Amino acid sequence: MALDALDKQLLLGLVDGRFHSGTALAEVMGISRTAVWKHIQALEALGLELSAVPGRGYRLLSPVELLEEDRIRTALSHEAAALQNGFDLHDCLDSTNSHLMRKLAEGAATGLVCLTEYQRAGRGRIGRTWVSPFGANIYLSVLWRFEDPAQAAGLSLAVGAVVLRALKSIGIQGLGLKWPNDILWNEAKLGGILIEVAGEAHGRCGVVVGVGLNRYLPVTAASVIDQAWSDLSRASGGAAPSRNLMAAHLLNELLPLLRDYPSQGLAPFLPEWRAAHSLAGRRAKVLFGETWIEGRVIDVTDEGLLIFLDDEGRQRRFASGELRLRRKAA
Repeated sequence: MALDALDKQLLLGLVDGRFHSGTALAEVMGISRTAVWKHIQALEALGLELSAVPGRGYRLLSPVELLEEDRIRTALSHEAAALQNGFDLHDCLDSTNSHLMRKLAEGAATGLVCLTEYQRAGRGRIGRTWVSPFGANIYLSVLWRFEDPAQAAGLSLAVGAVVLRALKSIGIQGLGLKWPNDILWNEAKLGGILIEVAGEAHGRCGVVVGVGLNRYLPVTAASVIDQAWSDLSRASGGAAPSRNLMAAHLLNELLPLLRDYPSQGLAPFLPEWRAAHSLAGRRAKVLFGETWIEGRVIDVTDEGLLIFLDDEGRQRRFASGELRLRRKAA
C-alpha cells in the first residue's frame, strides 16, 4: 500500500503526538471529516498506531520520525560521506534490497544507499517476511561491487560485527549475534542482515547489503512474528533512538567495511563476532534439507562456516545457504 499526498499531509499533522480534532484536520486538509477518517484508516494499514477519542480527536500513540537526508548526511563521518554515492529515500517500497538489486541490474554505482519508511514486502533470509511498519524501524540497504564473488565470503558475519559497533556507539548494551545473520538483544531478535549477490561481466559481482533493525515495533504489527523479538526502545530503556542518527551510525560502519573487505576479508572481524556469539557452546538444532539435526554449536571457521557437534559425536560444518539454526534447552 502506497502513501498518497493526503495520507502524508495527515501524518505530518499528527507527528507532534498531540490530539487533533477531525474538524480541524478536515479544515487544514480541505476534505470532509469522513475523508479524514478514511485516511486515518490508511495510516493504520501501514502499521501506525493511532488513538481516536470522542471530543478530543486523533493522535499518534508512538512518536514517528520521518527520514531526512540532510539529517543523515550531517551525522555521517567524513570517511562515510566520501564513500556513499547517493541516497535513495522512499515512502514505500517492496523492499530496500529488491529495489537496489533492480538498480544494480540498471548499472547503478557502488555506494548507493537506500532507505524507506515502509516495506510492503520486506524480506529476511530464506524468503521469510520482515515486518516493516511505517516510520518505525530501520530498513536500509547499500549497493557495492566486488571484483570477485569470492571476496564476499563471510560478509554477513562482518556486517553483524559492525552493526553491533554502531549500536554500542549509541549506548545499547546486552547485544548478541546468532549465526549467520541475526542481531539480538537479551537473546531476542533485534534485527537481521540480508546479503544478496549478482554476477556481472568480467567475473565481477554486485552485492546488496540489507540491514533491518527494530527501533520501535508496535505490538499489533509484531503479532505475526513467530520468535522472540525486541526493539531499540526496550533496549534503550523506553526512548527509541533517532532513526536518522541510527541510519548514519550504521553507514559510518558499513561503508568503510565494504570498501576494505576485498583486501581484509573476515579475519579482522572474527574476534568481535565470536565475543558476541550467543549460541557458542549451547544446545541447538539445525534444519538441513528436511531433517533436523540436534547437537551443540562449537564455533565458526575462519571462513564463517558453522562448526556443529551432533549428538552422535560427529563434528560438522555448515554454510548458511538454506540452513536454519534454532536454540534448544540445555
